[in-house]
Amino acid sequence: MPRREKRKNNPDVPGYSAEKRALVERALADFLPKAVGPSAPLHEAMRYAVLGSGKRVRPVLALAACEAVGGRDADVLPAACAIELIHSYSLVHDDLPCMDDDDLRRGEPTCHKKFGEDTALLAGDALLTLAFGILASPASRGRGADKKRLSVIGSLAEAAGARGMVGGQAVDLAFQGRDPDLPTLEYIHARKSGALIAASVEAGAVLGGGSPRQIESLRGFGRSAGLLF
Repeated sequence: MPRREKRKNNPDVPGYSAEKRALVERALADFLPKAVGPSAPLHEAMRYAVLGSGKRVRPVLALAACEAVGGRDADVLPAACAIELIHSYSLVHDDLPCMDDDDLRRGEPTCHKKFGEDTALLAGDALLTLAFGILASPASRGRGADKKRLSVIGSLAEAAGARGMVGGQAVDLAFQGRDPDLPTLEYIHARKSGALIAASVEAGAVLGGGSPRQIESLRGFGRSAGLLF
């Protein structure tokens, strides 16, 4: 069997994921502010919350979707990083005592345990605003026109907001200590975790220059993958 065909039929998923994670990690380090100057403690908390941990599922899916429609990594990399910043902000806030009250994340002290609740809260706020700053910047334009970029910004804002991740978290908190029925459980998972994953896939397809049919197909995949996740 020719080597090229063998790669096609037996994709190296771990290798592909590791390659894209490394790409995202380098870009995130560049986008995040350096821990210098009067705001150094805040910047250090932001970098701590993002760098050196995490599977980077959402940005890798965005890169893969972009590639699937014929796009390049450069077309979607800034947006992929912005998505990971949104995800990281949500973890910082979820860990706070007023939410899940977690002391550890991935075996390390949570952001508020290391830097204090006030700095962690502000770090989460700063990560969210940095994400949308990146999405709005010329660097995130890729091969698409501004209309495509605005579409992605709108989709991510909805996925991260009251009709998406934040809304799912609110319902999850409301049902603490109770067993939700199946429709409520699906509602929580489709929004708290699933919405941003679906938006990641859609962003890759849109910024990669996918056709309406390709975008819709990948959007459907993203919704299913997000609910499963």
